Amino acid sequence: MADRILTHSSDDTAIIDGAVQPDDREPDILSLRPERLHEYVGQAEVVETLKIAIEAAKLRSEPLEHVLFHGPPGLGKTTLAHIIANEMGGTLTVTSGPALEKGGDLIGILTHLGEGDVLFVDEIHRTPKTVEEFLYPAMEDFAVDFVFDKGIHARSHRYRLKYFTLVGATTRVGLLSAPLRDRFGIFRSLDFYGLDDLVQITTRSATLLDVAIDKPGALELAKRSRGTPRIVNRLLKRVRDYAQVRGDGAISKPTVEAALALEGVDGRGLTRLDYRYLKTIIDYYGGGPVGIEAISATLQEETDTLVDVVEPYLLKIGMVIRTSSGRRTSDAAYRHLGVPVQRKRF
Repeated sequence: MADRILTHSSDDTAIIDGAVQPDDREPDILSLRPERLHEYVGQAEVVETLKIAIEAAKLRSEPLEHVLFHGPPGLGKTTLAHIIANEMGGTLTVTSGPALEKGGDLIGILTHLGEGDVLFVDEIHRTPKTVEEFLYPAMEDFAVDFVFDKGIHARSHRYRLKYFTLVGATTRVGLLSAPLRDRFGIFRSLDFYGLDDLVQITTRSATLLDVAIDKPGALELAKRSRGTPRIVNRLLKRVRDYAQVRGDGAISKPTVEAALALEGVDGRGLTRLDYRYLKTIIDYYGGGPVGIEAISATLQEETDTLVDVVEPYLLKIGMVIRTSSGRRTSDAAYRHLGVPVQRKRF
C-alpha cells in the first residue's frame, strides 16, 4: 500500500505557527457599542468634555485624568470607558466594586496595568472600604504600599505603578465616599436620552444587525425605551425576532406594537413591574406616601431593583413623587392606569 504524503500549504502553516490571524481579531458576538467619540450619540456635554480632555492629554503626552460617570443603568457609562481606552490607545481592564473583595485583588490588577491603560470599575460605590483605601495612593501618586511581616518586624514598601486612568461608574453617587469622589478629575452625570437621539441609535443598531426598519417603527421603539439606549437595543432585538418569524423581516410601527405587546411594554415604556409598583402604592397604600421598604416587601422585590431600575424613569416622567415621608403616585400615574384619582384626608 502506497504511503500517503501529507502536504501543508502556507495557510496551514499560518494556522499552526501561533501567529495572530485576521479571524482571531473578529469579535465572537456582534457589539452595538460605538468605538469612538464621533460615533457616540447623545450626551453632548459629556462627549465635548471628554474630547477636550483627551486631546489636551495627548498634546501633553500625559494620561487622561481619572473619570467618574454616574447615572441610571444603561445610559452608556461602560461604553464611554471603552471609547476612552480606544481614544487614548490603551488597553481596557474591566472589573466591578463587588468583585474586588480583598486588597490583593485590586493590587494584582493595578500592577499588571501598562502605560496609558484604562481601568474601569463598575458600581464603584460597592467597593469594600479596605480595598478602596488602596485606590487613594494609586490614583494620586500612581503607587501602592505593601506591608511585609508583622509586629516589630513590619516594614512598608512602595511599588510604583505605570501611569493609568481610572474610570469609575456608579448608579448611586451619594454612596460614594468623599475621599474617593474628590480624587476624580472629571466628574460627569449621564441623563436620559431624548427621542431624536434614540431614533438615531435605533437606526444605527438596525443597520449593524442587518434588519430593515422604517422611521415610524424606529420612533415607536424610541418612545418605549425609557430614554435608555440599552433598552432600545434590547427591544430592537426582540422586535427583529418577531418580524422574522411572524412578519416579512422588516420592522414597521405595527410590528413594534405587536411584538412589544407580547413583551409587556406599553406605549410609554412601562413594564409589568412598573405597573405592579404603581398599583401597589395605589391599592395597598392609598396612593402613598409609603416607604420603599414597605413597597419592596409587598412586591417581593429587592429594594435595590426598585431604586435603581424602576424608580428613575417613573420619577423622570412624573408618575412617582419622592417625598421625605415616602413615595407617592401622581395624578399622571392614575390617568395612565385608568384609575380614579384618590385623595387622602389627614
